[in-house]
Amino acid sequence: MSDRLGRRLLQLFIGLTLYGFSDALLVRGALGIAPWDVLHQGLANHTVISIGQWVNIVGLIVLLLWIPLRQRPGFGTISNIIVIGVALDACLAVIGEPAGMPLRAAYLVIGVGLNAVATAAYIGARLGPGPRDGLMTGLAARGYSVRVVRTLVEVAVLAIGWALGGNVGIGTIVYAAGIGPLVHLLLPPLIVPSRATDEG
Repeated sequence: MSDRLGRRLLQLFIGLTLYGFSDALLVRGALGIAPWDVLHQGLANHTVISIGQWVNIVGLIVLLLWIPLRQRPGFGTISNIIVIGVALDACLAVIGEPAGMPLRAAYLVIGVGLNAVATAAYIGARLGPGPRDGLMTGLAARGYSVRVVRTLVEVAVLAIGWALGGNVGIGTIVYAAGIGPLVHLLLPPLIVPSRATDEG
């Protein structure tokens, strides 16, 4: 059991750190970023707070929305709020802006791919969903369509972030179109099995 928990924790923190790194590649590529990060970047553009810190702050605000939904955060949920933003800022401090369109395109493709791996890794650790994902599942438990809710929420944060100067571009479309199918493909091999699964 302890070995399994150790693997889950290791996979969780590798996934969250990789998520921050992949976000940094998308930001530096400057071809468009994920909808939530458009909001984070837009907020950062108008404050002295960094984009990574806004990732954490918005995550905490979203977590508070769990209360009326009676959702309970896991260890992974709290870690998500802390680690991703810190990793994003740390990676932005060392990753320079790419020179030329081919390298920017490479940042985009690699960033989306690694983001999918990271998402599958921290979800597969089974230590609690991220605050944004948990909000969607909480609303789904109340009878709302996850697809509709996710679309409405992400369009709203994208619009607000774009109005604040966040980077919307081809990368935003590539991310939105690719992240779901990639996570769906990568998640099964990264789910840490439970004891019941092992014994079954």
